[in-house]
Amino acid sequence: QVQVVESGGGLVQAGGSLRLSCAASGRTFSNYAMGWFRQAPGKEREFVAAISWTGRITHYADSVKGRFTISRDNPKNTVYLQMNSLQPEDTAVYYCAADYRSSGSASMTAYDYWGQGTQVTVSS
Repeated sequence: QVQVVESGGGLVQAGGSLRLSCAASGRTFSNYAMGWFRQAPGKEREFVAAISWTGRITHYADSVKGRFTISRDNPKNTVYLQMNSLQPEDTAVYYCAADYRSSGSASMTAYDYWGQGTQVTVSS
């Protein structure tokens, strides 16, 4: 069992930045690929970014490439999502998820453990 807890969400103006954190506990964090997904009101949950369990491979949705950066700090059992140049369309609840020993997947079904989410609101 892995528990993941997101933090760092909030209200920011368009063009601003936020850094989300996801703290994991339970099993060995370094054995898990980590992913970020988001869900806007009235829309389906969508992939944002993922990082492999080794940290060597990252994947991004086209909509966030060049603006968002995923990283992990294994000694701290934490994965981060640095979000720059935020736009109103980035407004959503952001979820962190864990997937055992993968390269990081864009598919929600690959992930075994999910957090409760953190709200990000970008005002225009």
